[in-house]
Amino acid sequence: MNWYIEVLKKYVVFTGRASRQEYWFFALFNFIITLVLSLIDMMLGIGLAGIYSLAVLLPSIAVLIRRLHDTGRSGWWALLMLIPLIGLIVLIVFTVQDSQPGKNQFGNNPKEIAVL
Repeated sequence: MNWYIEVLKKYVVFTGRASRQEYWFFALFNFIITLVLSLIDMMLGIGLAGIYSLAVLLPSIAVLIRRLHDTGRSGWWALLMLIPLIGLIVLIVFTVQDSQPGKNQFGNNPKEIAVL
């Protein structure tokens, strides 16, 4: 849950790097919360899942861009999500790759910072 909160604290921070752990834990909690809210929506017809999705849209894009930075790619690669299916598959492959070791043009390796 801490990883989820940390991403929300960096609401629209598009600079720096995000580790695989930070990105995928945020994605997991985001999925679980959306699933629960969708079930509530089906029972009550309120629309909470849509409101939640809009609220976390910018943090989701920001953490994706930071994750791409961690693999040594520009944040512009996030535009691949506009290509149905193929773009999603390519982004999944990029986000599961290991961090670039050491410092890259986007900052220090978050795994090395965590060890210190």
